[in-house]
Amino acid sequence: MAGENKTRIAAVGDLHIRDTDKGKWVDFFSDVSKNADVLAICGDLTDTGDESEAHVLVEELKSCSIPVVGVLGNHDHEKSRHKLIRQIVQNHHNVHILDGEAVVIAGVGFAGVKGFGGGFDNHMLSMFGEGAMKSFVQEAVEEALHLDRALARLDQEHANIKKIALLHYSPIKETVQGEPEQIFPFLGSSRLAEPLSRRNVEVVFHGHAHVGKLEGSIAGKVKVFNVAKHVLKKSGYAHPYFLYEI
Repeated sequence: MAGENKTRIAAVGDLHIRDTDKGKWVDFFSDVSKNADVLAICGDLTDTGDESEAHVLVEELKSCSIPVVGVLGNHDHEKSRHKLIRQIVQNHHNVHILDGEAVVIAGVGFAGVKGFGGGFDNHMLSMFGEGAMKSFVQEAVEEALHLDRALARLDQEHANIKKIALLHYSPIKETVQGEPEQIFPFLGSSRLAEPLSRRNVEVVFHGHAHVGKLEGSIAGKVKVFNVAKHVLKKSGYAHPYFLYEI
C-alpha cells in the first residue's frame, strides 16, 4: 500500500485487445501490479467485440496480481456478445466487470456502468420527436438510473465509504474537448453527472474519447479523469495508466 489507509488505483480505458495481442500486455499488467493496489479498466476491453479477444485478455491478465474492476464499452457491444465477454473476463480470478453494480475492494467502493451518449449541459438531446430519438435518450436515462442505484447501494451497505465511479462514456463535456464538436452527443451525457454529484463520489474515471482531455470536474466538486489509453499516451505517460491514491 502507498501509505496507511491509502489505496492506489491504476485506471486505464480503451485497451482494444486484439487476437494478435498475445503476449503484448504482460509487461503492462506486471508493471501495474507493482505500482497499484487495484486496476480499473474503463471499457473497450476488446477491439471488435469478439469473445476470442476476451480470451486473449484473460491470458494477459495472468500477469496481473492485483484485483481488477471494470466496465464494458461500445466496442465490447459491437457483435452483441457483451454478456459472453463479461462472463469470460469475470471467470479470471479477482476480476469484477460492473454493469449497474457496486463492489468494495481494498476499502474503496466502486460503482460502474457503461454510460451512453446524449450530449452535455444545455445541448443535451431531449425526449422528443421520433421513436428512435426517444429510445436513444432513454438509454442514457436508464444508464444514469443504474449508476444511481449502484451508488445508493454503497451508501446503504457501507456508510461513509469513499466512492469511485467507472464509466466508458463521459459525464462532462470538459474531458471530451479535442474531439470534433459534431460528435459530442455520442461521447457522453450530462445525465450521468447528476447522481455522481448528489452521491458525493470522490473521483470518476472514463474513456471512449481518444483525443479528449485528461482532467475535468463536475461543478468543481467531483474529479473526472479521461483515462483512455490514447489520452494518457498523449499526456506523456510511459506506461498508459493513471495512478490515483484514495
